[in-house]
Amino acid sequence: LREDNNKKLEKMRETVEEKLQSTLNERISQSFKIVTNQLEAVQKGLGEMRSLANGVGDLKRVLTNVKSRGTWGEVQLHAILEQILTNEQYGKNVKVNPTSSDIVEFAIKLPGKDIDNSVVWLPIDSKFPQEDYIRLTKAIESGDTDDINKYRKNIENAILKSSETISKKYINPPFTTDFAIMFLPIEGLYAEVLRIEGLVEKIQQKYRIIVAGPTNMSAILNSLRVGFRTLAIEKRSAEVWKVLSAVKTEFKKFGDVLEKVKKQLHTATNTLEQTGVRTRAMERKLKEVEELPENEATKLLEIK
Repeated sequence: LREDNNKKLEKMRETVEEKLQSTLNERISQSFKIVTNQLEAVQKGLGEMRSLANGVGDLKRVLTNVKSRGTWGEVQLHAILEQILTNEQYGKNVKVNPTSSDIVEFAIKLPGKDIDNSVVWLPIDSKFPQEDYIRLTKAIESGDTDDINKYRKNIENAILKSSETISKKYINPPFTTDFAIMFLPIEGLYAEVLRIEGLVEKIQQKYRIIVAGPTNMSAILNSLRVGFRTLAIEKRSAEVWKVLSAVKTEFKKFGDVLEKVKKQLHTATNTLEQTGVRTRAMERKLKEVEELPENEATKLLEIK
């Protein structure tokens, strides 16, 4: 009995060990699989973060470099112009002053006073004092009043200097309008410029410059587009008036022809009335004559 029990216990021990081993291997495999998947996810996230860091670095280099920064503002301005105006309504890299080599980034074509389709340009130049704007935003976040006033003053000086440059280079009547537009590619920067007391009014009065952000620029261009439509309607109205004059002349001729047709119809009507009188007279004379049956009448008259 003891030997038999020992054999059964040994067999049970082997079964338990086998089950434990298989269960342990399965659990370990599952754990390793979960850890592997998580490591892959972490590695993928690190790759995305590395790509994002590279993108942020590229953006920082773009915004730090003055030339690239200007190109970025120019691209944004070009995108707004493309969305609202047609290619025929504005120009890129326009030489608005024939006596100067200065070239403005964009200019809108406005109709001149002459009849020979002359063009008056509305200059638009983008400006972005990025360093002062970043310092100002950091000062606003930290709540440092002295730095806020300092960097806001720097932005004011930069905007005034840019306005003076735009006014001297690009405002040149009668080839251009007597004002120009300064485009600020960030709404936050545009809001800060508006927040500086008296700055916008000073720029408009002294340098004849209108400051515009992305949203404000879209509103200005939409107003100009409505003006272009009104001008196109006025031009087409002259052509329509000529067409109506020609139609009036032809309609007079048509009236004469219609009068002749009316007279001819009147003559034909009189003739038909006379025919009716004759018909009634013959009917009265033939009233006493006996009618033949229809078949005999058809046969006699040889009517097919």
